[in-house]
Amino acid sequence: MPHIRPISDLRNNFAEISRVVHETSEPVFLTKNGYGDMVVMSIEAYERKQFESEIYFKLKEAELEAKSTDKRYSHEEVFSELRARLADKADGKNV
Repeated sequence: MPHIRPISDLRNNFAEISRVVHETSEPVFLTKNGYGDMVVMSIEAYERKQFESEIYFKLKEAELEAKSTDKRYSHEEVFSELRARLADKADGKNV
């Protein structure tokens, strides 16, 4: 269940809001005059959301690329290429 608080609680009960966002890893939604105004969340929760969004974007990009070509790679091909690139980077070569 979402945590919804009036924006005045940010000033009057900051420590409690901070505790809630850190303990639950969930955001607190702040309202102004009965309408949503802003969201407060911990840095860890924000970074996790950013990471999830980045993964989603990359998966969507891969899906679109897959639709535009018939070329497919086996996992052996992909990992061989990745290992070669990592080895080149370790040896100081630019790939």
